[in-house]
Amino acid sequence: MQRLGVMQVIDTLVAAGAERVAVNIANLLPRDHYRSYLCTTREEGPLVHAIASDVGRLKLERKATLDVAAIARLVKFIQANDIGVLHAHSSALFIARAAACFKPFPKVVWHAHYGRYVEDRRPVMYRLATRGIAGVITVNQELAHWCTSKLRISRAPVCYIKNPVCDEQNSEEVSPELPGSPGARIICVANFRPEKDHPTLLRAMVRVVRAVPEAHLMIAGKCNDAAYLDNVRNQIVELGLDKHVTILGERHDVPAILRNCDVGVLSSVSEGLPMSLLEYGMAGLPTVATEAGQCAEVLNYGVAGILIPPGEADRLADGLTSLLQRPEMRAVLGRRFQSFVQRKFSSDRIIGQVCDMYEAITPRHRKRFPAHGAAL
Repeated sequence: MQRLGVMQVIDTLVAAGAERVAVNIANLLPRDHYRSYLCTTREEGPLVHAIASDVGRLKLERKATLDVAAIARLVKFIQANDIGVLHAHSSALFIARAAACFKPFPKVVWHAHYGRYVEDRRPVMYRLATRGIAGVITVNQELAHWCTSKLRISRAPVCYIKNPVCDEQNSEEVSPELPGSPGARIICVANFRPEKDHPTLLRAMVRVVRAVPEAHLMIAGKCNDAAYLDNVRNQIVELGLDKHVTILGERHDVPAILRNCDVGVLSSVSEGLPMSLLEYGMAGLPTVATEAGQCAEVLNYGVAGILIPPGEADRLADGLTSLLQRPEMRAVLGRRFQSFVQRKFSSDRIIGQVCDMYEAITPRHRKRFPAHGAAL
């Protein structure tokens, strides 16, 4: 059987959740059935080094939202490589749909990553872009409902499929130098934008430090909103947390950082299915997270970690303090979390579901794969 050409289309390769998913899928597609490609529409980034050597590459470097020259380059590449499926992540949907209007008319799958989509009261642009689309993958059930109810997608499959997570541990990797003391390090991997709600986490840290004076919070993430980051920095000073909070910025050694921390935290008010939380699980890091997006599912609804409602600083502080003060609890939850993520979010299981989507929309390539769970 001729192998199906599939291209992941993503705007950038910054170290963020949607970008990691695009790279993981490109790397993990079974090569006996697929030819794998990855296209960045705007710019690359640190994740470029994580792309497998046999993944075909295209850099469009588009200069505007509607860059005709970039679309033409994408169409030419599709034609030259006989690409049958464009798997568009987040806002890369728009350029993928434009390119699909030309021969060989590849099928487009949209991967909706961001929980904030459901808060958009005017989804007109996405409604137009998804008209006649071949399929939709969402990272939580709420997004799947939004696609069918608000975008009115009815003729294409809309499936919630978990994010695939890879174990990136490298025993030879040098441990990074980190602030704080072993047994008291808290890590938050979350890019700086309002949905991550760092201010609530900082208010919680005031109480945490009173109970555990040696507690130290590290925040690793890219700056998506300069004004928001400035407010976070000002709040650190105003709350007197200068010696207890360190902003690490964008890091490319996150797995190594996690292995040298004691507690993971995510204080988001809006989420899809956060890759950072899955990475905490792969590292066996006991975690406190808000009940945003699919966070509750990732923590097995409180069995594998501590869940709190978004925006509640006191309860967040209680959860962090209890983990810092009880090493035996950290050990139990860390093992439980790691085991759950490895079982439920394994790359083989998830990639199999993505492949089922591709096969469903390309009948001439249709082939049944081994059982790997329902695409729900």
